[in-house]
Amino acid sequence: MAAPRLSFSNVTALAPMVRVGTLPMRLLALDYGADVVYCEELIDLKMVQCQRVVNDVLQTVDFVAPDDRVMFRTCEREKDRVVFQMGTADPDRALAVARLVEKDVAAVDVNMGCPKEYSTKGGMGAALLSDPEKIEAILKKLVTGVSIPVTCKIRILPSLQETVSLVQRIEKTGVAAVAVHGRFKEERPRHPVHCDYIQAVARAVSIPVIANGGSLDLVKTNADVAEFRAACGASSVMLARAAMWNASVFSSRGPLPVETVMEDYLRYAIRYDNNAFNTKYCLCQMLRDKVESVLGKQVQAAQTNAEISEAYGLQAFYQQTQDELQARRDASQGGGQPERPVMDGDVTTMAVRFERREYPPQITPKMFLLEWSRKEKLEQPQYDTVQRSQDRSFQSTVTVAGRKYRSSLWEKSKKFAEQASAIVCLRTLGVPEGRIGEGESGLVCKRKREGRADGPAGADRRKRPHVASVLEETQSNGGPGAV
Repeated sequence: MAAPRLSFSNVTALAPMVRVGTLPMRLLALDYGADVVYCEELIDLKMVQCQRVVNDVLQTVDFVAPDDRVMFRTCEREKDRVVFQMGTADPDRALAVARLVEKDVAAVDVNMGCPKEYSTKGGMGAALLSDPEKIEAILKKLVTGVSIPVTCKIRILPSLQETVSLVQRIEKTGVAAVAVHGRFKEERPRHPVHCDYIQAVARAVSIPVIANGGSLDLVKTNADVAEFRAACGASSVMLARAAMWNASVFSSRGPLPVETVMEDYLRYAIRYDNNAFNTKYCLCQMLRDKVESVLGKQVQAAQTNAEISEAYGLQAFYQQTQDELQARRDASQGGGQPERPVMDGDVTTMAVRFERREYPPQITPKMFLLEWSRKEKLEQPQYDTVQRSQDRSFQSTVTVAGRKYRSSLWEKSKKFAEQASAIVCLRTLGVPEGRIGEGESGLVCKRKREGRADGPAGADRRKRPHVASVLEETQSNGGPGAV
């Protein structure tokens, strides 16, 4: 049987928040009682280039960009309650993205309320509010083009009548609901939310209206949600900053200590291999005015999820999770048994994948193979890579000293496929490949192996913004809840 369509009536939702609404926060909100969770706004130009990849190790579905960044990660647990929010100004591109994700999410939403420049400069976000024809074109294209509900999120317009008229036009496109952030485009969280505007909209249309913008003054605990809903005359409520600060605001049993919430969040971040900088950002938002405390400084100084785990005393959980994930990797590569070379014509093959985490930041198998070839006075390794049409995966064959090597497994990118073929060659020849814990081989200089701060990775770290400065910049611009 097909799953029932997601309802937006009488729900409390986690709002879309840039840097915050990734998988760990969404799952945490569901644990605490949220009915619906929105991902952070993801730009159509980036998403349309992504490849859908089933991640057997993490048990997730990943949407991976050409540079191997995971743009969107989801899992079965949230499949019937997660809303994918996109930033778009183009109907055709919006439809392409919606079709890419529609089997893995419960609904798609178009951001029409974000006032930040990264959204508005492309005609997206709040810039759409001045172009109702384009709003209609995008929403109609989506409603008729996908099988899941379509919604949008707006800010209020300069006058009450303009706002009501726009939402009435939006309703006619066939959307399932509209979320209304009760502030004008130029207003920020410090300004009071205009409940009267949301109330007028709710009275003027028959689709569910989701009230948003009450975190500063009106919603501090779960008990306040019903009052905010009533004040706005809305069908549902969407929470941003109140949920970001303490996601247990969704719990009808009352708030939990923020320390407990942070640990629960971190466990999900570890379990789903969340980007460490994203993990730090979310934890610092929860710390709020304690971001410069001893714990806050430990979190800011950390560069990996392992180091963040130390700050919270979760080293044992981190290691246990890594062991479980490694066991899954081993199982997916042949039941945990060492891979053995198999001849496929004149090519030596093994069922191996390139796992970036298994190597130091500046070390790759290709680097080791090149250095070994130079040491043996052989010609430089030659890579021949092909792409499979049905799923756009890659497989590479490397030729060294007249012999060919490749992995029998297909990779998500050309770069990973080449690394996998290098691994097959190195393992067949019994040559070190640079994995963490392998020990010194002499093939690559010590400075590169250890990833010294004077190397590229060190330069990267020097350029990386301090979390406190990011927080300060975010707060001055209205914060994640301003979308």
